[in-house]
Amino acid sequence: MKKYYCGYVIFRHGLMGFMDKKISVLFVCMGNICRSPTAEGVFRARVLEDGVEHLFVIDSAGTHAYHIGEQPDQRSQAFAKKRGIDLSNQRARQVCAEDFSHFDIILAADQSNLALLKKTCPAQYQHKLGLMMDFARNTKVKDVPDPYYGGAGGFDLVLDYLEDAAEGLLSEIKTTHFDKTSM
Repeated sequence: MKKYYCGYVIFRHGLMGFMDKKISVLFVCMGNICRSPTAEGVFRARVLEDGVEHLFVIDSAGTHAYHIGEQPDQRSQAFAKKRGIDLSNQRARQVCAEDFSHFDIILAADQSNLALLKKTCPAQYQHKLGLMMDFARNTKVKDVPDPYYGGAGGFDLVLDYLEDAAEGLLSEIKTTHFDKTSM
């Protein structure tokens, strides 16, 4: 389990200050209980499948403090589990100022959350911000829809979108950040 306090960051995988050559990715949605923890889980699973988990620090957060300390939504967990992805160790947290300097890539689930990030992100870190779906290869939407108030099909759709985006993101990172000797 991770604990997060602004100014002092501890992840399940160790102290964040010891990242050296690792690429750090933060996925962001509104409450950090549906889309961003699912994105974290999907990307983590894709990185593990590729055998490059040692090259990454992966986390998620919300722009709002609605659910701090809570597990991802039970429906998100159930639908992810059907695809072999376990979200149960994650806990919701809110984005804080240190995230902008700590993370290399910060991806929002939708344009609304991206706008909120842009308002609080210092100018020197704006280049780190983007949308999750910017990396999708087969899906032409910009926003990952929020499944919270919808039916079961929404959670499967979110997984479909995020699997597409995770594949594209990993490919992009491998192409632009790592040479063949580091993998």
